[in-house]
Amino acid sequence: MRRILGILLTVAGLAGLALGGFEYTQTREIAKIGPLDLKSKERKRVTIPPLASGTMLAVGAVLLFARRKK
Repeated sequence: MRRILGILLTVAGLAGLALGGFEYTQTREIAKIGPLDLKSKERKRVTIPPLASGTMLAVGAVLLFARRKK
């Protein structure tokens, strides 16, 4: 379980550092008058702070390489 979580955090941290965020399009309905529909499309960007990406990368590496106490 720790190994899988470590891999996921490491990959997420590397992706956050490499990409810096992601974009998506949001469609909103402005008005609907009879058969006429008015819609608006907005492009939004979510940025991932480099500190958060680095932290995910570090925690993932610790989970991957830390030895388990017996």
